[in-house]
Amino acid sequence: MSEATAGYVLLEDGSRFDGILCGATEGGVGEVVFNTAMTGYQEAVTDPSYAGQIITFTYTMIGNYGVSAGAMESGAAHARGVIMRDARNNSDAASAEGGWLDWLEANGVWAITGVNTRALVRHIRDKGAMRGGIFPASLSTGDAMARIEAEPTMAGSDFASQVSPEAPIEHDGSGPHVVALDTGIKASIVNQFLERDCRVTLLPCLTPAEEVMAREPDLLFLANGPGDPAAVSAVTETVRELIGTRPMVGICLGHQLLSRAVGLETFKLPFGHRGSNHPVKDLETGVIEITSQNHGFAVVGPDGKGTIENDEPVRWQTGHGEAVLSHINLYDRTVEGLRLPDAKAMTVQHHPEAGPGPRDARHLFDRFLDLAKEG
Repeated sequence: MSEATAGYVLLEDGSRFDGILCGATEGGVGEVVFNTAMTGYQEAVTDPSYAGQIITFTYTMIGNYGVSAGAMESGAAHARGVIMRDARNNSDAASAEGGWLDWLEANGVWAITGVNTRALVRHIRDKGAMRGGIFPASLSTGDAMARIEAEPTMAGSDFASQVSPEAPIEHDGSGPHVVALDTGIKASIVNQFLERDCRVTLLPCLTPAEEVMAREPDLLFLANGPGDPAAVSAVTETVRELIGTRPMVGICLGHQLLSRAVGLETFKLPFGHRGSNHPVKDLETGVIEITSQNHGFAVVGPDGKGTIENDEPVRWQTGHGEAVLSHINLYDRTVEGLRLPDAKAMTVQHHPEAGPGPRDARHLFDRFLDLAKEG
């Protein structure tokens, strides 16, 4: 780790939070968001869904158990930076293969510690997620603000095509063939299918529908990923062509893309849902599950509002039959999942793979495969 250098976080509204640089120190910009999980810092930074973003960790101490290859959710760091109250570089935990701060520096992730993250998070909750950056104290706030203002807003930005693989990726298995449009899939999701002996094929997200079908899928999977679902209209068009041809499942961004493909709208949440403590009610079973979440957009309700008032399986009328609300977020009552019985499709907004997070919803992968068997 390099020698400590004074730095600061600057938001586009002019708010400044001082600290000490502790990762890659040249600094840079992105959308500043926050994550409420107490563990899983390496998983978060390597989750492609954080592309273009700087993560503020609300938990006080980050880095206390080091880093390891097993905690990687992809082959690289995708978050642009991390903001922490008390960063540690410990490498003596049983599972550690290196220190957190050394890893951040080696992977080019901007990082800052000693920040009043409580004040920063409260500000984001009040004002919403916004563009900002991590900068060395030697850079004037005027120059820093110019960099921030040159950064495109997350609304309207297509990051999914940037993190999608350039060529198909094959994983062997003797069970159902899961074919995914890879908009930034996490390793934990792939592993859940592999643990169920599925054969998994990951395709670049701009793969045409006829090439997807040429793979002879038993289940079409729409992955998680970063950015605005409205900005990846080409993927939405492909999904629209594929609906009804095979059973289809979507997680996170995939949930949003399938929803848009059948004519529903999405909107940007004020500060998003990012953490591993979000209560979600399964309206089919009545069970409340604690879930892992990472998204900044949500699906608009059938009445044109962003929230659902009652715990009822409300319905949307679409060109592909009814879309039925299957899950609801109990924090803010936003849409958390849909079923489209006529199209043999279902979605969830949260991350049932729990990488990291509670494992309450992992059973959904069995439900996904049950849907494939019905097809």
